[in-house]
Amino acid sequence: MTTSSHIITKTTTFLILLLLFLSSFSICLGTRTLNSLYKPPPNLLKYHNGPLLEGNIPISILWYGNFKPSQKSILIDFILSLTPFHHPHTSNRAPTLSQWWKTVDDLLAMAGKAKTHIFISEQTTDIHYSLGKHLNKSQIERLTTKRAKTTKEGIMLVLTSEDVAVEGFCMSHCGYHSSYSGEKEAYIWVGNSVNQCPGQCAWPFHQPLYGPQMATPLVSPNGDVGVDGMVINLATLIAGTVTDPFGRGYFQGEEGGEVEVVAACSGVFGKGAFSGYTGEVLVDKTGNGGSYNVVGLTGRKFLVPAMLDPSTSSCSPMV
Repeated sequence: MTTSSHIITKTTTFLILLLLFLSSFSICLGTRTLNSLYKPPPNLLKYHNGPLLEGNIPISILWYGNFKPSQKSILIDFILSLTPFHHPHTSNRAPTLSQWWKTVDDLLAMAGKAKTHIFISEQTTDIHYSLGKHLNKSQIERLTTKRAKTTKEGIMLVLTSEDVAVEGFCMSHCGYHSSYSGEKEAYIWVGNSVNQCPGQCAWPFHQPLYGPQMATPLVSPNGDVGVDGMVINLATLIAGTVTDPFGRGYFQGEEGGEVEVVAACSGVFGKGAFSGYTGEVLVDKTGNGGSYNVVGLTGRKFLVPAMLDPSTSSCSPMV
């Protein structure tokens, strides 16, 4: 039985445009809006005294479908780079992905919890699509049981390839985190949207389907629009899972309509962000011209959304 569920949704474009026309106030959307700027109200995320994930957090990955080795490498590098590190290849590069993650550790410290150490405990591949290429939410939960019995802790991560359709994918969300077995087991699902809805779930690396249009989409930092889009969604959901794993952690709003630490800054990637504009981000002038705002452990570049800074109650992009 699923006890909580937090999704990344696309917004109802007509409603947003109407509200933006009628009011100059910010709109609390409660989710990652793909092409609009959310400005949080002047209050901190509230801690609702529930359990948080802290200390050692193992992540079990299920690769469902056909992923190239290069795609796996991008997502693995992202996960392993969340833990603070010092590496000679990144010592002169700033900011790092672990600096972005520091806001999560700051929230845990405010609740009296230990800093995180995120690592990958196991990986499983389901290249034969054991449940087919059209999955509903109950099937996603079934897939989370494929992890080894000895590692049923931390986070189970289900990643679906570009040829897998999931209930609600593109229509209402790009991924979600939830839990089962009471308040013991948290899981995340994120899908590759490149062939299904890149304008919704891989923005800003693809022209948005609705809303304000960019002159040209940003170049994805790793040359893979679908997977670099997955990084943005995964960043949002891992931070939300650690700080609000079972629905009683850190969030704004009411239960059932929670706005979590990254979702509160949907669409903000750099300073000066506004509707349809990511804000100022870095450009890899020595590589493929990709846009990024953090670097990982091996020097790999990523674009991640801003987080809501608990000390200022404002979205704090890395650049």
